[in-house]
Amino acid sequence: MMHARHLVLAAVLAMGCAGRGGHEQLLQPGDAEFGGRAPEAFRVRLDTTQGPIVLEVRRAWAPHGVDRFHGLVRAGYYDDTAIFRVRAGVFAQFGIHGDPAIARRWRTSTIQDDPRVLSNTRGAVAYAFKDPNGRTTQVFINLRDNRAAFDVEPFVPFARVVEGMEVAEALYAGYGERAGGGIRAGKQDPVFEGGNAYLRRDFPNLDYIKRVTLEASP
Repeated sequence: MMHARHLVLAAVLAMGCAGRGGHEQLLQPGDAEFGGRAPEAFRVRLDTTQGPIVLEVRRAWAPHGVDRFHGLVRAGYYDDTAIFRVRAGVFAQFGIHGDPAIARRWRTSTIQDDPRVLSNTRGAVAYAFKDPNGRTTQVFINLRDNRAAFDVEPFVPFARVVEGMEVAEALYAGYGERAGGGIRAGKQDPVFEGGNAYLRRDFPNLDYIKRVTLEASP
């Protein structure tokens, strides 16, 4: 029997197109049924293989980014996803779904840029991207003050770590850029094509987000 969390993912991400495995009908990214306007403020708990990380998220910091993130969290998109690109002491990146059928559908589902409100200080969370208006599902946690390099890109933080920064800093970084291929180099095809099976086979020490849950803002 499908777990209740997977039923939520199927209901929100799934409609309309025949597929394979447990996600036979995937909702087309951008459809009106997905997402909608996020609350003005909320928290998100990432239960990782190293422990919990709690994010404070505020829509005023990046409305388009927060709306997308909130919808993905509600859908269970980030459950069982690898933290596949960790540059030790600099950033930790995640956000490619472990099921290649789902990951490929979201790979080109971009959202508009937001003006930067927060800076990329230690603990700030922003989307990874390589082109203007190119944000999709991948995000990273700043593990140090990256303002000098990342504010000018511009990477636009939409959240910040309020609990578990020591967990973020302990995420496995031994593979560096190799597991994720380096988003700037555009070499992520193996991750999108092979999903978690590829990552677990070739990069077995990666940490994972086991489950993500929404929490009300205090």
